[in-house]
Amino acid sequence: MTQYSIVTDLNRCVGCLGCVVACKVVNGVEIGSFWNKVLRIGPYDRANKSSWEQVDMYFLPVQCQHCQEPACVEVCPTEASHKIADGTIQIDKEKCIGCQFCAMACPYGVRYLNEEERVVEKCTLCEQQTAQGALPQCVAQCGARARFFGDLDEGLDSFKGAGRVSLEGDTGYDAVLSTFTTLGELAEPYTEADVHHLPDVGNKPSFAYILRKAEWKGNE
Repeated sequence: MTQYSIVTDLNRCVGCLGCVVACKVVNGVEIGSFWNKVLRIGPYDRANKSSWEQVDMYFLPVQCQHCQEPACVEVCPTEASHKIADGTIQIDKEKCIGCQFCAMACPYGVRYLNEEERVVEKCTLCEQQTAQGALPQCVAQCGARARFFGDLDEGLDSFKGAGRVSLEGDTGYDAVLSTFTTLGELAEPYTEADVHHLPDVGNKPSFAYILRKAEWKGNE
């Protein structure tokens, strides 16, 4: 069963907020509202710290986790929030009554009420683009090549990011977005212990985060 997701290599993320801007532009997200946020985690002391400079810090992008067992879908009284065949959670605005039960049920605080339209909004994983074989905009515009998109059933190493990571060949904008590189090709080696998820309270978040040689703080 398909389960589209995003994996973020936190050792590559530089906190540029390019994914945040790209998301707002392509989806028309109004000022003051966000489908994707980037949090700064730390600086925090390393385990067994022995000198002042032994601290770590990383950036953590947070958005709808397109959960495998989404609580937001369970509590929606009109079935406006629903899971589609690619595993993503979508909102049918014609059915949404703005009750915000889904926003209250979401453990990540990534849904909000569009006050003008009186409907709830959130990340759609750019379903309008992925259905055509393109990448979600936050993945396509990641300059650090930290974000990758794919199907969990095919394994994280198969996840795709924007291509043209070298100075060889056509490095123009269109060429970058029309070619892909995979996590397996680009990422530094990682182990299963380096793969993390936001807190699971029974909803089974699908998004994954890779963090090497640093303490994961995403559950705090």
